[in-house]
Amino acid sequence: MKPVLAHAGHELNRSTISGEWSGVSEVPEQARKESGFGRRRRGRLARPEFTMEHLDRVADAVPHMLWSARIDGLHDYHNSRWYEFTGSKIGVADGDGWIDLIHEDDRLHARETWQHAIYAGEPYEAEYRLVHHQDRHRWVVSRAMPIRDPDGAILRWFGTCTDIDDQRRAIEDREAVTQELSHRIKNIFSVIAGLVGLSSRGRPELVEPLADLRDRVLALGRAHDFVRPRHAQSQGGYRHTSLHGLLKELFHPYHDRRGARIVIDGEDTDIDDRSATPLALIFHELATNAVKYGALAAIDGSVGLHIRREGNEWRMEWNETGGQAADAPAHEGFGTKLIRLSVERQLGGAISRNWNRQGFRADIRIPVDVMTRSGKGA
Repeated sequence: MKPVLAHAGHELNRSTISGEWSGVSEVPEQARKESGFGRRRRGRLARPEFTMEHLDRVADAVPHMLWSARIDGLHDYHNSRWYEFTGSKIGVADGDGWIDLIHEDDRLHARETWQHAIYAGEPYEAEYRLVHHQDRHRWVVSRAMPIRDPDGAILRWFGTCTDIDDQRRAIEDREAVTQELSHRIKNIFSVIAGLVGLSSRGRPELVEPLADLRDRVLALGRAHDFVRPRHAQSQGGYRHTSLHGLLKELFHPYHDRRGARIVIDGEDTDIDDRSATPLALIFHELATNAVKYGALAAIDGSVGLHIRREGNEWRMEWNETGGQAADAPAHEGFGTKLIRLSVERQLGGAISRNWNRQGFRADIRIPVDVMTRSGKGA
């Protein structure tokens, strides 16, 4: 059987297309040879045969440190960029040798993170200080991914190390400036609180209202300190942008030997400085009123605060139990008015209050999109 060439087209004359034609014809021998040569030539161009030398050149041309490891986690390759960066001898980092080139304070973290990735088969990422041929150590971020066979079994690991020392030091410098500014702002809150306290001297009728004002100023100071920008490395056990975190900070003074008297449960959400200030005022006033007139005025009294998301709103239910039966006040006091204005005016939400035999209850609803500037609030 001989190959044929299918074709279709038009008959042409000098002035116009006069008709259509189609058909098949035998491909000439020379054309077949040239066609085969072209296919072979195109195949060689499309699928070059890479050697290990070619791969080494590619790895060395990449502007990052590259490395690979066996399925047991032992390193077996580092490109020349890696050795240029560390100034170490070729082969010194093979096996577990790379651990010795990491700053001693970071070795445990790097090793445990790597061992977890190997055990779980998950992507690896760790920041640590790696020895440098000029500086003593420089911060790098190391990442690796497992290469798997069609059945999902890991064949080996390929990773990179990227120098992030300049970025890391810039973050630390910004953190230092932020801490200094925050310290100065906290001092301003303290000065204001001190001036308020001095204003009550010799005027006993002002002692209680000015003490309340002083506590509000200090609550705002705690809210400011809580939401100030921080680098992730300096944050504590909970997110410094979470509602739960802010509330734990505000309610800490109400702990006793039995533990927390204001118990928070339910969902958490992100907040920022825009929402933190009114939230701090709202829950500071609720807690203060509970101590003066509500459940926390009794030895066995307690407060439960349940938080959950309902559609486009965050619902926060404040329930006091164990105190004396509460009656609705004859008029709205300043603290109650401050709560209402903070909820309605600053946060665009709504609040309902109920006094019954079980104790005081407040139901607060706040739109999701006012919790953070991003509008996500989660």
